[in-house]
Amino acid sequence: MAHHRPRARRVRAAGFLRLAAAAACAAVCSVGCGPGATDAAAGSGARPRVAVVPKGATHTFWQSVKRGAEAAGAELGVEVIWEAQLDEGDRAGQIQLVQQLIGRDIDVLCLAPLDAQALARPVADARAKGVEVLIFDSLLEGEPGSDYLAYVGTDNVAAGRLGAEALVEAMGGSGTVVLLRYRVGSASTEDRERGFLEAMAEHPGVTVSVQDRYAGASSASAQSTALAMLPALREADGVFCSQESATAGMLLALRREGLLETTAFVGFDSSPPLVAGLRAGEIDALVVQDPVRMGALSVELAKRHLDGGKVDAINDTGAVVVRAADLDDPRIAALVE
Repeated sequence: MAHHRPRARRVRAAGFLRLAAAAACAAVCSVGCGPGATDAAAGSGARPRVAVVPKGATHTFWQSVKRGAEAAGAELGVEVIWEAQLDEGDRAGQIQLVQQLIGRDIDVLCLAPLDAQALARPVADARAKGVEVLIFDSLLEGEPGSDYLAYVGTDNVAAGRLGAEALVEAMGGSGTVVLLRYRVGSASTEDRERGFLEAMAEHPGVTVSVQDRYAGASSASAQSTALAMLPALREADGVFCSQESATAGMLLALRREGLLETTAFVGFDSSPPLVAGLRAGEIDALVVQDPVRMGALSVELAKRHLDGGKVDAINDTGAVVVRAADLDDPRIAALVE
């Protein structure tokens, strides 16, 4: 059995790394249709209609995206149509939702695809019918700027590397690690997991003992998966989870089994339970994105496109490592609220 060291609860100054900054806001004008529309239609005064489709409706992350998208819509005179299926594992449901929206006279679809491959055909169909598509949060198969308008979101490979470095630090530089993945087909989390494993491979004192288990779409399924991994978790010095509900389920499992005092733990994204765990010292660090900015920038760039402006193919909204000592920083508080 591995020797478990007491966890080092080091208080560090806030030192967050922004991966990139987002683009500036386009000027507001009353354009109600896409490129190529007639002057008469453009002058009709109708607001542009932008549909925003996240991966699901229940996670705190998506509610923050919604808040940003709706705020940008109000500022820019855009009608934001928010549509989400409840089950974040329902690929068929998201495909059906996209197909329905194409027939609702929208100008741009902003989509966080549940599956990088399964949503490629519906996106191509939307564009063939004159609806431009902007992808956010999770990359789609194809090339941003060519197969769809643009990508807005985190550099997830780099964010996964941030998580790895935070976990190595929390373990004191070496140890045995368990990775709990999210779900097959989710490009954003697959990229985080890839970045995490690439960074771990650069630390000769670290061994990743488990890297092929998936949490599923809810915290309940994540907890069940974690409890089924108890032998490996009892031997582990550190654990990394690549997504909000996976982190929440693992937190519940480690807490139930009394492993939080001997296991370094780094998760991804924030929610009230995760922030509470961070404050309590149960979680060493969270890698936190900027979902409000992600939602806002998606709508801003959709409007810019409709106004005939240039839209960059890749728009990185950044990520930051947050520790308990960082939570009183107003800039961090705005990200985790």
